[in-house]
Amino acid sequence: MRILCVSVTLLLQLLGSCVGQFPRPCATSEGLRTKECCPVWEGDGSACGALSGRGFCAEVEVSDEPHGPQYPHSGIDDRERWPLTFFNRTCRCAGNYGGFNCGECRFGFWGPGCAEYRESVRRNILTLSVAEQQKLISYLNLAKNTVNRDYVIITATRAEMGENGENPMFSDINTYDLFVWMHYYVSRDAFLGGPGNVWRDIDFAHESAAFLPWHRIYLLHWENEIRKLTGDFNFTIPYWDWRDAQACDVCTDSLMGGRSPFNPNLISPGSVFSSWKVICTQPEEYNDREALCNSTGEGPLLRNPGNHDPSRVTRLPTTADVDFVVRLTEYETGPMDRFANMSFRNALEGFASSETGIIVPGQSTMHNALHIFMNGSMSSVQGSANDPIFLLHHAFIDSIFERWLRTHQPDRTHYPRANAPIGHNDGYYMVPFLPLYRNGDYFLSNKALGYEYAYLLDPGQRFVQEFLTPYLQQAREIWQWLLGAGIIGALVAAIMALLVVIAVKRRNRNRRRKSYGERQPLLQSSSEDGSASYQTTL
Repeated sequence: MRILCVSVTLLLQLLGSCVGQFPRPCATSEGLRTKECCPVWEGDGSACGALSGRGFCAEVEVSDEPHGPQYPHSGIDDRERWPLTFFNRTCRCAGNYGGFNCGECRFGFWGPGCAEYRESVRRNILTLSVAEQQKLISYLNLAKNTVNRDYVIITATRAEMGENGENPMFSDINTYDLFVWMHYYVSRDAFLGGPGNVWRDIDFAHESAAFLPWHRIYLLHWENEIRKLTGDFNFTIPYWDWRDAQACDVCTDSLMGGRSPFNPNLISPGSVFSSWKVICTQPEEYNDREALCNSTGEGPLLRNPGNHDPSRVTRLPTTADVDFVVRLTEYETGPMDRFANMSFRNALEGFASSETGIIVPGQSTMHNALHIFMNGSMSSVQGSANDPIFLLHHAFIDSIFERWLRTHQPDRTHYPRANAPIGHNDGYYMVPFLPLYRNGDYFLSNKALGYEYAYLLDPGQRFVQEFLTPYLQQAREIWQWLLGAGIIGALVAAIMALLVVIAVKRRNRNRRRKSYGERQPLLQSSSEDGSASYQTTL
């Protein structure tokens, strides 16, 4: 028990802060003025844990490779050449250390020296035990109602904060909405100056090569934030395997919330998600005001699965669709955007047919099809992460990416080094993560990142994860009740046995008494008859 407590304590220390928009220590006038984000690691009191050899403060080197023609501007948007508009010096971590201050471990590594590799398994949400499903929902709700202790968001552009950062504009945000805001910020339109004057053909996480690596990092960070918040270091994001589904299998009150009987666009009052407020769902209003989403609540979570435009999404993806897409050999082709034909990324993202690989303007397939099918908050790119189904959906999309990587085993040259849309080249740092991650560094198997998917395991391992583990988990959750019932049952059985023994003894005693009473008249009769012999015997 003592060893377990020590291990948990070490993990808590190592998982300190893990995910990014702006680290609190850097969200100051001084940080903006110096453009340095090299926070102190509390473990040794030095910037980036330098005294312990964990890392050091270094100049940020960004890629100068040209991007595609989709975004013809320069020096207008804060996300260009990320993160130089805000910081040009950050922590560079050594070995398996990671985090914005090198105070934690890289994905998949644990322990005081970050030397222990551990693989977590993401499981199908429909195979989780009832207790595990309830725990997931409680964790989501806890994240929605807990201010993040390590990160804040910006509520204005860098220019609005003053040349020397004299007017820092940052805001607290809860852990769940931190990720909603990040997904909004990475995909928002670029402000060109003046109300409504924006450039729409820009997205640093969608419609090109970074779509899959970016969301992979996003999910890993989200997973770690929940572990840090709850202390449950075995937590993994479950996935929803929607292949061949005819309806929203997870849209029940016991999972992600059923349909409200009072309004089909709302979540059932029987689900905790019915009380959630969404953020960052009004892009046109932000554009008109030339302002960023500031995380203010904007109304209830909306969802009306299946009541979408049938001409846009004719059906949900099938097993055959997924298998066809996985067989496509090229990751990117042609313009490397939503108009790319025979591109695995573009077909999986949902801009091309899952039967031919050719683009289908006006229709949505695969990943996009699920977003449209949900017909609500999840159907708008910038605000889609408001719906918790987003996490289950993208976990399954990530698993299909993993299938493709294992099938074709591409080397890094298959990922575009140059001329992809802005933000998507190999060497571009992912917006808006701090610490920094290059797109091409995560064009690799999830095995290297410390996690696996249950349905991709070997048959024996899959049986353990999907069948035996839930059974044992359920047994662990009710063993106290089983033990109590066993003890009570044993006591009842003992009492019953005792009562039976007592009853039998009383019956035998009564028989002897009855036998004695029956002989008395005979003795008397013998006496009356003068039977001396009988009397003498008596």
